[in-house]
Amino acid sequence: MDAQEQQLPQPPRPEPALENRPYWEALTEHRLVLQRCTGCQRIRHYPRPVCDACFSMAYDWAEASGRGTVHTWAITHHPFHPGFKRQVPYTTVTVDLEEGVRLQAPFRGDSALLKIGLAVVVDYEDVDANLTLPCFRLA
Repeated sequence: MDAQEQQLPQPPRPEPALENRPYWEALTEHRLVLQRCTGCQRIRHYPRPVCDACFSMAYDWAEASGRGTVHTWAITHHPFHPGFKRQVPYTTVTVDLEEGVRLQAPFRGDSALLKIGLAVVVDYEDVDANLTLPCFRLA
């Protein structure tokens, strides 16, 4: 690592809020959970306090399969934050999960193999003892 790279900031970290803390805690256990409205049973992602279908504020957490298909992807060559400069180029995928919601995360694998509808599965990257991030790999 050269002197210029050493001066780069670290990537920003998520700051869990009350309504999404269980999502982040499950990731540290290598589990994917999704918020489920207890009023209408609708799965929603991103986690939020109010159901956009029935406006209930009651929810629980459902274990997700982690399986889905590629909806789209992007290869980033210019980082949106200087903390990601060490990682470029990197690929992110938007995945249609089996549970009916979309999740966007980094793709780990050969980006040349990506195509819409390709089966992928969630994987987990332990940043440190307190932070695990989801990513996707080929199923």
